[in-house]
Amino acid sequence: MMKNLYCFDFDGTLTKHDTLFMFLKYFNKKRYYAQFIKHIPLFFLYKIRLVEAGRIKKSFIRSILHGASCEVLQNLANSFFKEKFTIICRESAVEFLEKLDREKNDCLLVSASLDIWVKPFADHFKMELVSTKAKFENNLFTGDFLTKNCNGKEKVYRIQKAIEGKKYKQIIAFGDSVGDREMLAWADVAHYRFFH
Repeated sequence: MMKNLYCFDFDGTLTKHDTLFMFLKYFNKKRYYAQFIKHIPLFFLYKIRLVEAGRIKKSFIRSILHGASCEVLQNLANSFFKEKFTIICRESAVEFLEKLDREKNDCLLVSASLDIWVKPFADHFKMELVSTKAKFENNLFTGDFLTKNCNGKEKVYRIQKAIEGKKYKQIIAFGDSVGDREMLAWADVAHYRFFH
């Protein structure tokens, strides 16, 4: 029997809040606010479309998490998940995922956020994670990414790589923002802000 493939955006689709800012603040509140103020000019340039989102995201994440060990970040991500799950996740989304028959459907969690803090959510929902990947050297976060920012066209490319060689009855995608536009257009069935 051929399965369906469900592709879920994370931030804003399954969640009520943007987890990037929440996790960075959770990691170090004092450093978060100091770096947020320093990045205000870049945020402004993004608003008027003079700087791409991926560049700002990398700079902001690097300024807070650079040099942190893999173990520290994993432990913190697990704590973040346990403490924030019920606050962050949309009840309607959780209910939908709990009822989804996994024998008939494969599921991908597709996120522009870093795998560092999204992985515990993907594991909980029993989904394969397709996201922006953090780069580590000597067990320390370099502040760089191993992959391109998993947003827009990159989402479709990364999904295609993840399912290479597989065939599906239908591909169903869920998103909530401009960054999901290409994924929604590519899917057989698209749901925009379905859980809102």
